[in-house]
Amino acid sequence: MSAATATLTGAPAKAAGSEGRIGLRANMRHIGALARRNMLQIKQDPESMFDVLLMPVIFTLLFVYVFGGAVSGKGHQHDYVDYVVPGLMAMMGMNISMAVGTGINDDFQKGVMDRFRTMPIARSSVLIAKILVEVGRMVIAIGILLGMGFALGMNIGTDVPHLLMAIVLSLFFGASLMWIFILLGLTMKTAQAVQGVAMLVLMPLQFGSSIFAKPTTMPGWLESFTKFNPLSNLADASRALINGGAVAHSVWMVVAWSVGITVVTAPLAVARFRKRT
Repeated sequence: MSAATATLTGAPAKAAGSEGRIGLRANMRHIGALARRNMLQIKQDPESMFDVLLMPVIFTLLFVYVFGGAVSGKGHQHDYVDYVVPGLMAMMGMNISMAVGTGINDDFQKGVMDRFRTMPIARSSVLIAKILVEVGRMVIAIGILLGMGFALGMNIGTDVPHLLMAIVLSLFFGASLMWIFILLGLTMKTAQAVQGVAMLVLMPLQFGSSIFAKPTTMPGWLESFTKFNPLSNLADASRALINGGAVAHSVWMVVAWSVGITVVTAPLAVARFRKRT
């Protein structure tokens, strides 16, 4: 029995095919150990946090000072901050979620999954641990984004509990998207292919939404598309929770999208992962 196996299971190693007999407590222990392993990877490779630390700063400054004058009028960029920062919370979640798919694919290329295959752990624990760590990275990114927003003059039109609800909603939706990117990472041959396909999906969803501009300023066909775009629902829900306004419809739409995506893609991702391992 290897030391790594003993650490993960806390018990003598069993046959690799004994996943079905792994209890909930053991499964939680495995998830914790694997999450710690992923965090240690980040500690050893701090450059992997550059997207989380710099992306919110760059995006906030870029969109406020490039698009802010066009949308709200020259000299009124501070009004655009209240509009775009809640929308960027949705964008942050989607971009960071993509890292899960490339990370899973990279682990297979490096042979890390071959090591996990020999351990009596639930296959789902590997994926859930990845998601937990990425959610933690998302929390940091959203915190920096909001800090930039406040520095540029963003106001909270409601209260702190509503702001926290907006953050939780963004994390919930972002976690559901991770299952899509995990499935993509398990299907594509290389991490570059995962990133390329993901960007083809991300760009239309991000810019064909209410994140950066009001849909009423768009052509009719694009305005119709934004109504069914889950990123628009999340941006509108976050905006209403932070700035004030009707929240029920947008919030329930985000919850429905998140649950639906998870119910459909999580079993497919776990099944695909089991097949590959």
